[in-house]
Amino acid sequence: MEERIGEHIKRVEQELTSAKHAALRPFKLNVPQYNVLLALQQQPGLSGAALARRGMVTPQTMSSVLATLEGRGLVERRPHPIHQHILEGRLTRTGGALIRRADEAVREVEAVLTACFEAEAAEEFLARLETCSKALSGYKPAEGK
Repeated sequence: MEERIGEHIKRVEQELTSAKHAALRPFKLNVPQYNVLLALQQQPGLSGAALARRGMVTPQTMSSVLATLEGRGLVERRPHPIHQHILEGRLTRTGGALIRRADEAVREVEAVLTACFEAEAAEEFLARLETCSKALSGYKPAEGK
């Protein structure tokens, strides 16, 4: 059977996720938890809904991830100063220290991928991935098919 491009992408993504899980195990984090901590490090004050969209998970799933991180003292959520019903997430000092160490471990995993390419080939690969992303972001199925 001829393999399709989507199958190749999925296989690499699954291997990447598996390697990240292994790298994060010593920190007692899974990949979704890591992604939330990283997002809050980069953009403090994100709401659960914004984190769910960013992580491509349901709001219910994100609520569970946030509750776990909050219970571990890694994240705190406080009401938005204007919109009191919206809770903003922020890293605690402990969460900030943990994500810095965990991100180093994940960067080592990503370095394995980078090492597969010479610099020029890596730039070309990233450009092609960006082209693929742009092509799919505007995709709408033809009606009637």
